[in-house]
Amino acid sequence: MRMIDPDLLRTFIAFAESGSLARAAAAVNRSPSAVTAQMQRLEALIGEPLLAPAGRGRALTPVGEEFVDHARRIVEAHRDAWLSLKGARADGRIALGSTQDFADTALPVLLRRFARSYPRVRLDLRIGRTKELTSAYEQGQIDILLTMRQGPAADELLVLREPMLWLCSEAGLASVEHELPLAVLDPPCGFRATAIAALEGAGRAFRIAATSPSLSGLRAAVLSGIAVTARTERFLGPGIAAAPRHLELPALPAAEFGLRLRPQAHSVSADLAALLADELPRLSIDT
Repeated sequence: MRMIDPDLLRTFIAFAESGSLARAAAAVNRSPSAVTAQMQRLEALIGEPLLAPAGRGRALTPVGEEFVDHARRIVEAHRDAWLSLKGARADGRIALGSTQDFADTALPVLLRRFARSYPRVRLDLRIGRTKELTSAYEQGQIDILLTMRQGPAADELLVLREPMLWLCSEAGLASVEHELPLAVLDPPCGFRATAIAALEGAGRAFRIAATSPSLSGLRAAVLSGIAVTARTERFLGPGIAAAPRHLELPALPAAEFGLRLRPQAHSVSADLAALLADELPRLSIDT
């Protein structure tokens, strides 16, 4: 029986989820030529073509579509075995700082997986705003940082790019007016700055109708129909939907989130950071 290098499977999964060799290369931190070579090696091991030409790019073959689920299970089993072997006797403390975006979506799933393998490790979880968490991280109070990206950093393990959307109450706005009512977090906030810049750039009249220091307050404002806001799909939930087209809102850029690991952090922090770096890109937003 032929053994398959899990790195080949991770690259294959990255292609399957991104639909592009270039995007897969960025996801696994390799060059496009290296990714192409990896896919050729994997096809040679499988004995079947997994990718086929499609327009200017490549797409999964029927065999490739079938193999994706197998690849995911193998990689997950490999990861769980690695964590269990390392974590059975490990102890220590991990300080993790994250914005609410991930605390409400992907983090619970991944932290549960980590806790099963590292039962003796204490987790200090701090959920807050990007500015405050980044400051704490730079002061050595946080080992792992998952926040909106401020720019390239030497200790950055992962960059997540997610579409930014205009969102509002499923019931629509409570009142119709010439100026678009906007709900935003208190400054500084990347979403706030981006939303205002987009509206000003499009010449769209607006007013700040609601502000809040927290996402729970922002959610209440949007649910009530007081205003629209700009976030990613992670903010969707019961009662909140994409803003209707008739509002004719301008396009928004992608939001960027960064995962950073403090260089002096304990080895168990590095293990958790590696798990997050591997799994966050493939977890669905509504996990």
